[in-house]
Amino acid sequence: MSTGNNIETEYLELNSKNEWSALYQRIRSQSQKDGSSCVEAVKPQNKILNRYRDVSPYDHSRVILQRGSTDYINANLIKVERANRQYILTQGPLSNTYSHFWLMVWEQQTKAIVMLNKLIEKKQDKCYQYWPSKMGAEHVMNLHDVGLTVEYTHLEDHSYYLTRTLRLTDAESGDHRDILQFHYVTWPDFGVPTSPAAFLSFLTKVRDAGALEEDVGPAIVHCSAGIGRSGTFCLVDSCLVLIEKFGLNSIDVKEILLEMRKYRMGLIQTPEQLRFSYQAIIEGAKQLTNQNQSLDHIAETNNHINGDGDSLKTNKIGVTTGNSVEVDDTSSSEEEDDGPPPLPPPRLDSLLHRRNGELQPDRPLPLIPNSVSDQCLNYEEHDNDEEVPYIPTGPLPTVPGDEEHSESDDQENDPRSESPASGQSDQSNSTQKSSSYEVRQRKRAQRKEHMEAQVRDMKRRQQSNEQWTQLKRSLYIPLMIGGTLLLGGGLVAYVYYKN
Repeated sequence: MSTGNNIETEYLELNSKNEWSALYQRIRSQSQKDGSSCVEAVKPQNKILNRYRDVSPYDHSRVILQRGSTDYINANLIKVERANRQYILTQGPLSNTYSHFWLMVWEQQTKAIVMLNKLIEKKQDKCYQYWPSKMGAEHVMNLHDVGLTVEYTHLEDHSYYLTRTLRLTDAESGDHRDILQFHYVTWPDFGVPTSPAAFLSFLTKVRDAGALEEDVGPAIVHCSAGIGRSGTFCLVDSCLVLIEKFGLNSIDVKEILLEMRKYRMGLIQTPEQLRFSYQAIIEGAKQLTNQNQSLDHIAETNNHINGDGDSLKTNKIGVTTGNSVEVDDTSSSEEEDDGPPPLPPPRLDSLLHRRNGELQPDRPLPLIPNSVSDQCLNYEEHDNDEEVPYIPTGPLPTVPGDEEHSESDDQENDPRSESPASGQSDQSNSTQKSSSYEVRQRKRAQRKEHMEAQVRDMKRRQQSNEQWTQLKRSLYIPLMIGGTLLLGGGLVAYVYYKN
């Protein structure tokens, strides 16, 4: 498979001419011409179920709930037929819709949820916490209006994303399912990840879990509005599937995005997200090329060792036919790396392209490198619109690190990084390491408590705002009637007095 391909040529041309904004506007204009109706979304009883007034689900592709007090939820089923992919894209649940969200998970037989935003971003509520805050049966979340319960059972911390296991139980039948939630915590709103490498590693984990396969219910993908970051994730995944099936020159990114926009409005919200999609697709295709070359090398080595290519047996990665090896399409696009990841290089502050809140003219991106590296990932509030594509150096990491973990932290926490010679030194410094570990634990606990306090405060303010809104609505009609009667009475009195 050649790396000189149509999509990379298109990327380089767009980059050299700085035409990303123009391409994005053409896609936006074309999709607006093909727009469908959103009648259900604007009904009075459904308006309060939408997070944003200008993001509504199309009627023809909206997900219809089968039980409960309403059949409406702001979600669409996206189909990419050639890739045999289906996704449900939805908004971040609200306090009055999170039970509808879980009902959709149950009815659609979804295996995994892909969450691409934080609960709070730039001090704004972006998503209601729709899962229990603590693990254990005593903290189970009861959804009485839809007859479901949610229990938080397991957590895996992968530095820049989290994997949670949530047990969803139908109260009537007693049946339950374990739902995986892949939570990407370092993707800023209206922005892009710091590197394609980190994003592709995350996508690989979702794929390896079987969450995107056609024999399970569609994965539910959401950010805050369910169109920008969510659209980027689905576009990259679908394009890489098509490349695996039909070859590197088989895709037209613009046409695939236009096709997806027929199911849900506004997918991919900025030229930067569109540009990052191209980067991730090209980088993913190169990884696939390297994997295929490795398979060919393995096949040649086996032929040389065995002396007879026809005697090769089928293995997990490839299917042998005579003297050749064909890639099994059902295998993962990347093998899981059990080794510790290399540390990321320092952040390049000089790459910021937004200053004082004003958008600076776009500068051409660097060429897509053979490998890229993630940088300085953390859970704190560093997501902003100043994120720009990163100029990479060094080898491609499989899983980037966290700013909370230094090199010494990785060595002391990861048994795979220890050597026999380091045992005596570690033993002599055990007291100091234990002390530093306790300090880190306390800092993490303080940050967690601070975040929980913020969430509680946001919930309280949200409930207060909802109560005030309901009060205003309840007073609106009586005030209108009273004002009309007063105005009419005054007019009658004036006419009577004048005559």
